[in-house]
Amino acid sequence: MKPNRRTLRASRRGFLVAGGALAATLGEAPVAHTLAELRDTPQCPLVTQPADWRPVADELGGVGDLGADGIVYRMTFPRYDLNLSAHGVGGLVEASYAAFARYPDGRTMLMGDVVATEGELQRVTDALQAHNLEQTAIHKHLPAHRPPLWWTHVHGVSADPVSLARAMRAGLDATATPGPREPDTAPPAGLDTAAIDAALGARGRSEDGYRFSFARKETVSDDGRVVPAAMGVTTAVTFFSLGGGRAAVTGDFVMIADEVQRVIKVLRHGGIGVVELHNHFLDDHPRLFYLHFWAVGEAVPLARTLRAAKAATNLAAGA
Repeated sequence: MKPNRRTLRASRRGFLVAGGALAATLGEAPVAHTLAELRDTPQCPLVTQPADWRPVADELGGVGDLGADGIVYRMTFPRYDLNLSAHGVGGLVEASYAAFARYPDGRTMLMGDVVATEGELQRVTDALQAHNLEQTAIHKHLPAHRPPLWWTHVHGVSADPVSLARAMRAGLDATATPGPREPDTAPPAGLDTAAIDAALGARGRSEDGYRFSFARKETVSDDGRVVPAAMGVTTAVTFFSLGGGRAAVTGDFVMIADEVQRVIKVLRHGGIGVVELHNHFLDDHPRLFYLHFWAVGEAVPLARTLRAAKAATNLAAGA
């Protein structure tokens, strides 16, 4: 029987108290668990400090962000080298990312994806496979876009987080992804972000567009480990300003199977196109599906449609 949220919270508190001592003994042999035990009682990630991730950042050649709760360390790698457009709408920015979390058995999980051009994809695949990093999905996120891009999602678990970073670096090095650069955090000109916030029922952030992220209510696990939302288990929305209150909007909804058709119907009723439907994990619980979407139009009505689609999914309070 799977633990309820109260049990998970209690387990997590116990793990966090032990986290400091455990971090000091990561070189010791990890505790053995059967697969059934891992699935029935998934491990919650530990709280860490920025210094714990410095070797990972050094290997990846950048600086990441450790969430306010100290759990997920995340790095992004925007494809600023590409003049990306979809249906003739230019100025789009897509990024690869790598997210890390440490667990009580002394192992670290990596989740992420690599954005690759058509010509880069097979080199990326070979590099990831040579470094034993799992590919869990390969697909597109955008319609009618130039240059043609693929997203390959990756997953790895290791007692050596630097080896995971090295594998991710090899995948990135198989592309022309440029070095670190500060994102554009200026509010997009020509968008009424306050009105979009009100219509969508949340506050966005300016980062190469105007972005939102919404976590699900359930505890999600993979390979016997709880996967925090910041590892990539979120509904994501980005508005790119076209001026005069108009925007191109793209992103994806994360859903369980029973929600998929409801979300599609809501999006289409509001004039938002569906692009891809797929999984990002191989062994997630509950089983999750990701629906990528695209639309161009007045930003505020699009935000209202997206809010209705949000309401068709089991999002966390405040999302």
